Amino acid sequence: MKILWPSPSKINLFLYINNKRNDKYHNIQTLFQFLNFGDFIKIKINKTGKICLSRPIKNIINKKNLVLKSANLLKKYAIQKNLLSEKDGATILIKKKIPIGGGMGGGSSNAATTLIVLNFLWKINFSLKYLSYIGLKIGSDVPAFIIGKTSIVKERGNKIYPIKNKKTWYIIINPQIKISTSKIFNRFKIKNQRHNLSINKLMNYPFTNDFEKIIRKKFKVIDKLINFMSNFGSSRLTGTGSCIFTKFDSKKKAIKAIKLIPNNVKSFLAYSTNYSILHKFLKSIKNKKLK
Repeated sequence: MKILWPSPSKINLFLYINNKRNDKYHNIQTLFQFLNFGDFIKIKINKTGKICLSRPIKNIINKKNLVLKSANLLKKYAIQKNLLSEKDGATILIKKKIPIGGGMGGGSSNAATTLIVLNFLWKINFSLKYLSYIGLKIGSDVPAFIIGKTSIVKERGNKIYPIKNKKTWYIIINPQIKISTSKIFNRFKIKNQRHNLSINKLMNYPFTNDFEKIIRKKFKVIDKLINFMSNFGSSRLTGTGSCIFTKFDSKKKAIKAIKLIPNNVKSFLAYSTNYSILHKFLKSIKNKKLK
């Protein structure tokens, strides 16, 4: 099946760090907003028993790539349940659009898309809940991408509460700086333990990002860009990355603002969606097969 499967991006409308867990991860509270923008993944299944990345991206993706990790883990669990054989394999091509290290979830999204698509192509038929269980072993953001709904995400990423947000337009600024999530977490010091707030309180609490202060201090370019974009509207950092989003209530206003951004600053428009573009696409594929 020669299909380009969408692998959606996200922004964190807020991100709070509660405390550090005994397993060295952190308990968080975040609002995980899907966008209509993302990468594309092409997957061709085979009977060679090998799972590999196709040549065009081998040189830029390392051996710890989350896509390979997720595909191999899915195969392992499917074999254990006698739903797949050792001979089942796949060749995977990733067409990148999501900025790497930008805080828009590219790696986690790619992993989740791989799990969902291979689950479909290999006809394993694991539930989204079970895929999320596998996904959490790969990364904290992966389950939210698997569930595929704009959500409040808590604890290590395993507590997901879907919500509906009004369609909103965003200008995304890409400073083209790769920020390591693990390194930023290591630099972050929890001064006061934040209580686990209810969804109602979180939605009415001023939206902020606990990492923004240290990232702006470390990367002056990001600090200057946030100050510049704040002239157009509410502007914040997303996740632990370098990308900045500015909120607009109409496409017209967003287009007007993006024309004022200097040519040397990489930017693009995107709008919010309450439902993952991958899930919408997969649903359309399944409906075509039924006809």
